[in-house]
Amino acid sequence: MTGLGFLDELYELVLERLREMPEKSYTAEIARRGIGYAARKLGEEAVETMVEALQGNREGVVREAADLLYHLVVLLAMSGVSTRDVAEELERRRRGRK
Repeated sequence: MTGLGFLDELYELVLERLREMPEKSYTAEIARRGIGYAARKLGEEAVETMVEALQGNREGVVREAADLLYHLVVLLAMSGVSTRDVAEELERRRRGRK
C-alpha cells in the first residue's frame, strides 16, 4: 500500500473541506485563518502530546496524538503536500538504510 492508510482517507476529506469551505467546518475555519494559524495549532498539539507522554497518561497520548495527526494532515494539505509524498519520503529513507 502506498500512502499512509487511513491518513490518506483523512487527507482526502480535508481536501474536500478545503475545496468546499463549509461554514461549520473546523478544517475550513483553520484554512480561513491561514497557514500560520495551522502551523501554530500543529505545534500546540505536539506539545500537548509530549506533556501527556511525560505524565505517563496513555489515554491522553492517544487523544492528543489523534489531534496531532489531524492538524498535521491539515497543514500538509494547505501546503500542497500529500500523505503519499510523505510516505514516499519515508520509503526512500528506509531503502537508503539497507
